[in-house]
Amino acid sequence: MIASIFTDLRIYAFPNNGGWYDFGFVIGSAFIFGGALVLSLIAAFLFAMFLGPAPALGFALGAGSSAGLCWVAASLGINYLFERKPLRLFLINGGFFTLQFTLYGLLLGLWH
Repeated sequence: MIASIFTDLRIYAFPNNGGWYDFGFVIGSAFIFGGALVLSLIAAFLFAMFLGPAPALGFALGAGSSAGLCWVAASLGINYLFERKPLRLFLINGGFFTLQFTLYGLLLGLWH
């Protein structure tokens, strides 16, 4: 659900940024969302392994937001600098991953 909201933001903010949205029509939305689900589950599983058993809620939230912002978004930022992509696109995508990993931390902190 979060991915579809951010995908809509990217479509309207950058309607033809390198032709990336045309790719979805070639392979189909089911493949895209199915692949995104599998990759998200892998990321969540490995993040849970990183947190360890029974993390405190505050630690899990802090680790999630830090991982999203400082690992994933920073890595995207490096790529975006070399690819000369716009700052606005970086903020949308970096914000998505920061929110995603913060939610991972919230769920894992509440679950354990």
